[in-house]
Amino acid sequence: MHAFDVLGDPVRRRILEILAEDRHASGEIVAIVGQEFGITQSAISQHLKVLRDHGFATVQAEGPRRIYEIDPTPIAEVDQWLARFRRFWEPKLEALAVEVERGKRKRRK
Repeated sequence: MHAFDVLGDPVRRRILEILAEDRHASGEIVAIVGQEFGITQSAISQHLKVLRDHGFATVQAEGPRRIYEIDPTPIAEVDQWLARFRRFWEPKLEALAVEVERGKRKRRK
């Protein structure tokens, strides 16, 4: 499975967003994702397994709990792949930042 196949699923992207904030127990992930997506613990476990199997997350046993943490390595590879396309949006984002700053200055006056 390619990294974009892993990231193509909104549930897995949401799990990664949660893990990007901090490490979490599987029960915490299930509570958040289950409520947001209306899916079962079993389905979330399968998504966690995909993330583990493809290197996006690591898991540690702490007693009965399983603690998940993001592994940045595959995300860095995705970022490296995206680097060739940044030239298409970076100038536009910089121009947008300039316009936002101009608007802020106008409102202050």
